[in-house]
Amino acid sequence: MESLIERLPNVEALVERAQTITLELIQTAITQRGQFTIALAGGSTPKPLYEHLATQSLPWDKIHVFWGDERYVPPTHPDSNERMARQAWLDHVPIPPENIHRMPTESPNPADSAQAYEQHLRTFFGDAEIPSFDLILLGIGDDGHTASLFPHTAVLNVCDRWVDVGYRGIDPRITLTIPLLNQARHILFMVAGASKETALAAIFADNTNPFDYPARFIRPVGQLQWLIDQAAGQNLNLSVGP
Repeated sequence: MESLIERLPNVEALVERAQTITLELIQTAITQRGQFTIALAGGSTPKPLYEHLATQSLPWDKIHVFWGDERYVPPTHPDSNERMARQAWLDHVPIPPENIHRMPTESPNPADSAQAYEQHLRTFFGDAEIPSFDLILLGIGDDGHTASLFPHTAVLNVCDRWVDVGYRGIDPRITLTIPLLNQARHILFMVAGASKETALAAIFADNTNPFDYPARFIRPVGQLQWLIDQAAGQNLNLSVGP
């Protein structure tokens, strides 16, 4: 399936569009399957989306929240993706605690935590050979990474696990793997800021090596959609796709 690419004039318009898409997917998933599963992104770009979702009246008992990746810090740490999502969104809505599926970061061994989260996913999704999230939110870093899939790291070669350890330098992170990400029904990239312009251009170029810019590995069986603000995409040729 080809990418859907939208260039928005500013971050505010990007967030508004992301909210519209998310609300539509929530309604569709609950109507068709009785629940909605979402994997969250960290970083500053999706935070306003979470703040908007916190104001909505939704069937929270049917919404299950997961994470696409997590820094290996306690959930109270300022760098924690879970902490950000809770403060911006989850602590402000009556979502059942058991519907919040946090990535564990307590074990001294990050690999044990990755394995524990994969087992949790297997229990939740049941007999699925590999589960399909209704929506996975992603961004990109200035280096073209997405989730915690960093350039030229071992996790990019993982094809037999759903969750593994990704490294930024020597710092471990827990991340969903490429095969699991690519099974999503809908992946939504939110990309904003002039600092992303170079990486974005490389991701959309015809011959870029995905090991250099790992976001190019994301080719889901479902819909791939990019929301790009003017600053990030001002020189992007939107006639081509990753």
